[in-house]
Amino acid sequence: MTKAIMIQGAGSNVGKSMIVAGLCRLYTRQGLRVRPFKPQNMSNNAAVTADGGEIGRAQALQARACGVAPITDMNPVLLKPETDVGAQVIVHGQRFATLRARDYAAVKPTLLEKAVESFERLSGEADLIVIEGAGSPAEINLRKGDIANMGFAEAVSAPVALIGDIDRGGVIAQLVGTHAILPPEDRDRIEAFAINKFRGDVSLFDDGLTEIVNRTGWTSLGVIPWFADAWRLPAEDVMDIAGSKGGTFKVAVPKLSRMANFDDLDPLSSEPDVTVEIVPPGRPLPADAALVLIPGSKSTIGDLEFFRAQGWDTDLYAHVRRGGHVMGLCGGYQMLGRIISDPEGIEGNAGSVHGLGLLDVMTQMHPQKRLAEVTGKATASGALVSGYEIHIGETGGPDCSRGWLTIDGRAEGAASPDGKIKGCYIHGLFSSDAFRQEYLSQLGGNSTLPDYEQSVETTLDTLADHLDAHLDTEALLQLAR
Repeated sequence: MTKAIMIQGAGSNVGKSMIVAGLCRLYTRQGLRVRPFKPQNMSNNAAVTADGGEIGRAQALQARACGVAPITDMNPVLLKPETDVGAQVIVHGQRFATLRARDYAAVKPTLLEKAVESFERLSGEADLIVIEGAGSPAEINLRKGDIANMGFAEAVSAPVALIGDIDRGGVIAQLVGTHAILPPEDRDRIEAFAINKFRGDVSLFDDGLTEIVNRTGWTSLGVIPWFADAWRLPAEDVMDIAGSKGGTFKVAVPKLSRMANFDDLDPLSSEPDVTVEIVPPGRPLPADAALVLIPGSKSTIGDLEFFRAQGWDTDLYAHVRRGGHVMGLCGGYQMLGRIISDPEGIEGNAGSVHGLGLLDVMTQMHPQKRLAEVTGKATASGALVSGYEIHIGETGGPDCSRGWLTIDGRAEGAASPDGKIKGCYIHGLFSSDAFRQEYLSQLGGNSTLPDYEQSVETTLDTLADHLDAHLDTEALLQLAR
């Protein structure tokens, strides 16, 4: 019979996704058929699945930790924020609706049913399901209709282990406060807790553990020290992404307000001789960047306005005049063109806007989203590439005649006449070692990372070892039922 354990957090960003990935790898190495599951996720960092849908990138990483392909049942409900008050709702991998927060609450009961359906299907192929919660169960104002934390735990009778984040401070209050505020039936679902992100001598928190145990009655699973290699794994939230300090070859990445699929940056950040600088709002694009990379966006037109509001358009034009290179991926590709047309108002008000005009192409939005895993090659050199497409809109124009990729037998992308400005719809390009090495070399950079994918595997193994050394993973497994 399949067992399950749910990992919830005493707050957002306590490290749940990373811990679940590590547990998935650890228990898989022990011979169990393990599957990750997150009933509801909110993230614009999505992955395309083998069954033709999309899920949160974190669940795709967790599937990888289990040694299996990601499928939509691992994350049945995905919320992709488009504005401050609304999000695109993905159900079983496909677009369900775009809803404001108040309207979303009305459809939650239906979505709980969908989540349970996915969980039950997943149970048919697993010995253990490691469930990840979202945010905090202490948000009791959201408890009615909840599908992300205790509402789902109740629906499938899953025991809960609660994670606290000591790096932010106040971890005793996080855990004891959660115990105090939860209704008794939810409080009783929590059977154990752990402390994450400890820096220094963990024995210094022995008295703190005792206080938490005495005040809650929960079992302590231990204190997890700070995992220094966490940056090597794809981040789930845009707030988690950070630049990397490497060599003199600098890649500047403007931090868009609806930045999406930012795992495109991870292979570049892993290169020892490459510095990736994430440029926050209000700061200029650095003048010493060799490459400005405009990433994907969940709201291309909105983020184009945001880009201009920071003055980044002026900085980008100066970068081009200096002979710098520019790469636009997906939404960033659309922004580089002359016109973005949205006649049906998919991203907001219907109409057209002028793009940055650095590529002679035009994009028209349409409601059908393209979701596909793809393979191909760099047209000029033949370097193999693989990745995925996840976008609305089609792009065409004169610069597409210089498509610099051949994907599944078709030309893809656009380039300026001098080749210094390029764009395409393919995410994950830089994970392909031969392409990354060739592209950096063409720009005067140097690639010394021989195998990016293996580096991710090594990090997952190191993470599993880290948890096994500091967390009572045997006791946690015994809690599952």
